[in-house]
Amino acid sequence: MPELSLATDLRNFLSAFALVVASLLPIVNPPGSAPIFLAMTAGSSDAARRQLAWRVAINSFVLLMGSLIFGAFVLRLFGLSVPVVQVAGGAVLCSLAWTMLSREPPAATETAALPDDKAMLRAFYPLTLPLTVDPGAISVAITLGANHAHGVERVLTGLAAAVCGVGLISVTVWLAYRYAKRVGQWLGHSRTMVVLRLSAFIMLCIGVEIMWNGTKALLSELPVATVPPTVGAPAPPR
Repeated sequence: MPELSLATDLRNFLSAFALVVASLLPIVNPPGSAPIFLAMTAGSSDAARRQLAWRVAINSFVLLMGSLIFGAFVLRLFGLSVPVVQVAGGAVLCSLAWTMLSREPPAATETAALPDDKAMLRAFYPLTLPLTVDPGAISVAITLGANHAHGVERVLTGLAAAVCGVGLISVTVWLAYRYAKRVGQWLGHSRTMVVLRLSAFIMLCIGVEIMWNGTKALLSELPVATVPPTVGAPAPPR
């Protein structure tokens, strides 16, 4: 029935969209990176900051989508399996989350004033990579992209959900960096700590879930050992 098929596609879209956003948004954490962005663009004009925020958002979208789409190709190129990447990516995510939970976040260091043209050179490095999209976000994006859907409709639905999810994250990055000065003044130290701790806990939960899924898949591939019959035991009935 068309109505049932549409409802199924919508449910799959929302599920994939929520998975992408819940997995990547706490790692990217635009509000937590906004004060560092503000410090690294010290001396730049408001117009330059607006342009930088737009460029970083576009770069983040391209980098995350590239990791999602070409993740399977990278796996085949290096002969890796999906469960191994799930375990490794989950371990990296758990390590990052535990570091954020157990350590104080580094304070944003004051930098020398930069002209607008030199500030633009920092749009990709270090403002996009590794400030906004760090190796943890890339590894999780590759892990998400390695989970292939079966069927053309499922693939197209997952791709549309990934585009929308990564697009939402990029818009969040743009908003946080565009209004970095206001965000920094509104958050303060205590609120920034709350955002970072909550994001770290969500990251830890997602990392454990990814590792558990990979571990279950690896354990299912182990051969089942057959126990030899005990001497003197009655033979099983034929």
